[in-house]
Amino acid sequence: MRRAVASRRDITLVPTMGNLHDGHFSLVRIAGERGGMVVASVFVNRLQFAPHEDFAKYPRTLEQDCELLAAGGCDIVFAPAEQELYPEPQEYKVHPPSRLADILEGQVRPGFFVGVCTVVLKLFNIVQPAAAVFGKKDYQQLLVIRDMVRQLALPIDILPAETVRDSSGLALSSRNSYLNERQRIEAAQLSATLGRVAEAVKSARTDWAVLEREAAGELAARGWRPDYVAIRNQRDLGAPAAGERLVVLGAAMLAGTRLIDNLEVEP
Repeated sequence: MRRAVASRRDITLVPTMGNLHDGHFSLVRIAGERGGMVVASVFVNRLQFAPHEDFAKYPRTLEQDCELLAAGGCDIVFAPAEQELYPEPQEYKVHPPSRLADILEGQVRPGFFVGVCTVVLKLFNIVQPAAAVFGKKDYQQLLVIRDMVRQLALPIDILPAETVRDSSGLALSSRNSYLNERQRIEAAQLSATLGRVAEAVKSARTDWAVLEREAAGELAARGWRPDYVAIRNQRDLGAPAAGERLVVLGAAMLAGTRLIDNLEVEP
């Protein structure tokens, strides 16, 4: 990988875990619009999965992914084996600050962002990109990575990409492949519920805790198991305040499949 990019200073990296969908290809298109070389990484990162999570069954479709990436304008696919990226136990890890990494996703999935930051920093060190593209669907991840790059003075521009949805409003995700047809129809209720919260916020309601409880209750009544519905500021996911740019975030389990989504709300 390093030999392939040794003379390039115009690389844009698209980090993925594979099983690609149109959401990923929107990231590749954004990377391509910068000009220069587009590199996509495909690696299912064990460090960000808890022992009870779906690392073993996470869908791996590398051959298909490579064909689609080639057709989509990607120049290089970097798909290391686990033994190549972690040839020895990864004892040095990146621990992002608790204020951002131990809330919401980090509270439900302890250590998740340690795994994310560690692998992303390692990919950055290998590929040496000038920019990297991350989707807004993983909103907290985007903020954590942006914060890491800033604090470690990495010479990399972090480019956000809007969430891609299907016709029902469901945010595209590799884990959607776990859903059967009936569950997939129901899955759209997550974005619909967050949308109702967003509309309430836009209408100047400021009883945010009540809105959060009501939305989680709506999902629970439909058979979901909510982890959280939260209204936060867009800057650092801190507590909301009137007049700020806010975001409504949600995560919930539907029939054994965990889905996340978010909607930005402008003042």
